[in-house]
Amino acid sequence: QYSPDNVAGADGHVDPTEITFPGCSCLTSSCEVHTCSCLCRGENYSTLCLRPAEEEEEYARPVFECNAMCRCGESCQNRVVQRGLQFRLQVFKTEKKGWGLRTLDFVAKGRFVCEYAGEVLGFKEARRRIQAQTSEDSNYIIAVREHLHNGQVMETFVDPTYIGNVGRFLNHSCEPNLFMVPVRVDSMVPKLALFAATDISAGEELSYDYSGRFHNLPITNREQKSLEEENGLRKPCYCGSRACASFLPWDSSLFSTP
Repeated sequence: QYSPDNVAGADGHVDPTEITFPGCSCLTSSCEVHTCSCLCRGENYSTLCLRPAEEEEEYARPVFECNAMCRCGESCQNRVVQRGLQFRLQVFKTEKKGWGLRTLDFVAKGRFVCEYAGEVLGFKEARRRIQAQTSEDSNYIIAVREHLHNGQVMETFVDPTYIGNVGRFLNHSCEPNLFMVPVRVDSMVPKLALFAATDISAGEELSYDYSGRFHNLPITNREQKSLEEENGLRKPCYCGSRACASFLPWDSSLFSTP
């Protein structure tokens, strides 16, 4: 079933459509930094492109768009991901990776391409679904972990297996042309937004790094050892990049101990 937005999962703990954020009181058509409460952490976009993090910033800045309660107009520059698809995308059959997704339009670096939408699940339901899979099943469940300043970790699990959007057809690449950013609009449940990491030509396949390491912290020695021990359980990677790791990323926390 196609859905452009996230929906509540089977465990029903989180309703991603619930509006819980207060809106800004800006009366202008487009909000400005220092006067808009939604932009108190700085400007998110510049002419529809995601602004890169400052060199002195160790971590990515959280992105909050203006929401349904805001008084600014629909043309506000802080409304990008919520507008949905702006480019023509095409699902196609790849040689080795099953279905894939490509763009029919040129996409400039920093532009929002699509969301990875599906059922928003709790940890227990996400783990139950993954453990019920066989080796022949495709796994579409993604686990996104955001590290807060106080050491806590916020987890979001999205499964587009049964209900989802075109993002479910995106393949992994060890040298991807997209990167994922959690973007919040109406509530703390983020939209998993994919932005162009570089200029992308028309006809080029779209991909992102399933591990989330692209544009994030490098792999640690401890994690590398863990991955090597689990290589027998992992699926091969056919991205074809020069930096290919040979296997698709693996999150052992959601799988049964072998």
